[in-house]
Amino acid sequence: MPMSAQEIETMIRQAMPDAEVTIKDLAGDGDHYAAYVVSESFRGKTRVQQHQMVYEALGGNMGGVLHALALQTAVPENQG
Repeated sequence: MPMSAQEIETMIRQAMPDAEVTIKDLAGDGDHYAAYVVSESFRGKTRVQQHQMVYEALGGNMGGVLHALALQTAVPENQG
């Protein structure tokens, strides 16, 4: 059974409570999503490390229940 966008967002937010998460269903099939995640916890991390943090938040679902995730990550921009 495919994962819903809400499930993906919830799992990421549980691991990174400060995260701003935007999920788009790319194909309408519940298997192909795009995620944009902004979190302070990414600061000082490489892009690979940031992506690894999101994949860890998703547990073992990547490549299984969650077939494809186009992932973009960023740190918050200063609000000053």
